Parts: sequence; C-alpha cells; structure tokens
Amino acid sequence: MADTQNSSRRGPLDGIKVLDFSRILSGPYASMVLADLGAEVIKVEPISGGDDTRNFPPFQNGLSHYYIALNRNKQSISLDLKSPEGIDIAKRLAAKCDILIENFRPGVMERLGLGHESLRAENEKLIYCSITGFGNDSPHSDKPAFDIVVQALSGVMHLNREPDQPPNRLSLPLGDMAGSIFSMFGILAALHERSVTGRGSRVEIPMLDSLIAMLGYLSQIYFISGKSPQPVGTRHPSIVPYGSFPTSDGYVIVACLTDRFWQNFAKCLGRPEWLSDIRFSLYENRLANRDQLEAMIFERMREDSTAYWLAQLTEYDVPHAPILDVAEALDQEHVTRRGLIETVHHDKVGDLKLVKSPMRFDGSGPQAARAPSLLGENSGSVLSRELGLQQGEIEALIAKGVVNIGG
Repeated sequence: MADTQNSSRRGPLDGIKVLDFSRILSGPYASMVLADLGAEVIKVEPISGGDDTRNFPPFQNGLSHYYIALNRNKQSISLDLKSPEGIDIAKRLAAKCDILIENFRPGVMERLGLGHESLRAENEKLIYCSITGFGNDSPHSDKPAFDIVVQALSGVMHLNREPDQPPNRLSLPLGDMAGSIFSMFGILAALHERSVTGRGSRVEIPMLDSLIAMLGYLSQIYFISGKSPQPVGTRHPSIVPYGSFPTSDGYVIVACLTDRFWQNFAKCLGRPEWLSDIRFSLYENRLANRDQLEAMIFERMREDSTAYWLAQLTEYDVPHAPILDVAEALDQEHVTRRGLIETVHHDKVGDLKLVKSPMRFDGSGPQAARAPSLLGENSGSVLSRELGLQQGEIEALIAKGVVNIGG
C-alpha cells in the first residue's frame, strides 16, 4: 500500500519562492518538481493566451492535457511584459524570490530588463536559472530549439530505431526534459552554495549539452573504438541477450546484464548446453556471435506464449517485462500499490487525474497536489500578498491591460 502521508509536511523546499518565466516543457517540468518539493512557485504568463501549451489539444473542460501535466502546484499571474508596469511588477517579485527560471532564447530577458545582472543588483541571493537550446556561445545560439531538434543533434534520434529503418524520435520528450533535469541539479547545488556564501548564482543549462551528457557509455564506445554506435533497436550495443524477443503471440523483454542472469536464462529456455558452448560462454563471445544466438533464442521462444514465458522468466529469476502501452502502464498493479496517481479538484475544470512525484522523504510522499491554475487565476492574490497592492491598484492594472485576472 502507498505510504501514509504526513499532512503537516510541505516538503524540504518549504519556504523557498520561485518565479517561473518558463513555458512549454523545459523549465515548467523543473519548476513543477520544485513545487512538488514544497517550494512556492509563481508562474508568470503572457497577458494574452498564456503559456503556449494552454492551446494544445486534447482538453478537459478547457484546460490542455499538456498544461495539466506540467503545471500542478503553481500559481499563475498573467502580466504584460511589454509594458513598464508589467516589468516593474516582475522586478519587484524577483526581489522577493529565491529562484528565477526562464527558458527564452539568449538575450530576451536582458532586453526586457530582467537579466541576471539587473535583478542581482536588487537581490544578491537570487539563483537565476536559464535553460536554453544551445547556450550563449554556440553557433546555434539564435536558433529556436525544441525537443525533436535536440534529439536530432545529440545522436539520440540516429540510434532510436531498428537497423536499416528511418530515424525515430523518442516519444518521451527527453530533449526538453534533460534540460529540466540538469537545471534541477544546478538549482539545488546553488541553493546549498548559497547557504554557505549567502549569495545566489547564475545557473545556465543548454538542452543539447544536457542530452549529450546523458549519452553515457554510448559516447565512450566512440571515444574508445573510434566508431559511432549504430542502431540496434531494443538490443544493447554490447550485451547479449538483451532486448525484445518474440513469443507465439507477442513479445517479451529480456535483459541478461550479468553472467548469472545469462545462466538463468539458458536454463529457463531448457538449453543448459549453451553455457558450455564456447560461442556463448563469455560476454565478448556472445556479442561476436549475436546473430547465431539470437536466432536460436527466437526459435525457442516462438514455441510458447507470452504468458508462459513471463511465468518461466519469473521462476528462473531472469530480468524481464511485458511491453505495455501507456494505458496498461498506468493501470498496472505497481502504480496502484505505490499510489502514483491522484485526483485533484478544480472548481471550474472539475476532477483531474495526475501522476504524482516519485520522491519520498522519511517514508512520506508529497502533499496532495493543487490543480493547475487557469490563466491569471492567482494574479490578484499574488499582487496583494507579495507586493502589498490594494484592490484599487490591482483593478487599475487590470483596466490598463497590464494584468489579466480572468482565468
């Protein structure tokens, strides 16, 4: 069963304030994780339309699936950053925050008067995180960057396919998410450093650099051999057997990462003689004779059903899995037992199902989530609470088109 949550625990980042200018995915994912960890996140959105993802179908009662997925636990304030009044509000909010996140192209925040140097003059403790496609000194600096662009430039898309098939994008938007993930590392490290020095710092995270950093052993294959790793589909470039194997009615994933698991697998298949076969007894021999070995495994596994092999692989302690679609993944017992899905309520949108943060501290997960806000839904409360504006002042800003409070 899921752990009982401590309702009094807001999270390890309780008391930290985040001003979030980011939109789409790289940036919003990071600020959502900060919110899950207990930080107060104020999301600044354009006065008209808001975050572009608000317009991405399908919708639930007018709220985009994309926006829902990346913006729980945040407050939305809608500002006209092309107006002096809107910029002034943004500066005053930044002066009260611990962290600022933005993912515009290089130079945009500076042109708005919201660059790091400008804001640091008013708040030396501010941790200023910029997520870009390529960084300031790249030949691509001025180009727009989205997930698929970064996947193409990182080598990931070249590898993500079966041999002799067209390149394919990872369905998981890892190009965007890599930028968010590394920004989290940088922000949390900067928070620790600030606790020692009393000063904030500039954290700069290019998406392409982040995804290249995640190549891991694939980059080392090239550095050591001088040859670029080639597509192997679900197979592993250097470990055999590893990948998707056909059954009489489907496929099963098998991952023999160690010799012990290879030995278990051979016995599971009823082929213990393979263990003394010089072609297959060692890692390097199995790799050199991959085609022969896999053909023999395919032939054997096609004789029985997926259900049969799942039971056998479990009995012989071989790492394995069925291949689930997204609905099956979300409906599986693991998700239910771990309490990974929760339902939150929004007065205008209704009940929303959300995937929870996977992090637990002292056995407790995050507090119950707050539904994503409508555009500008929290503008009034943020201006009143954070800046001390009176109702008449807020109404004057709304009348001038500086603030949207309508949702």
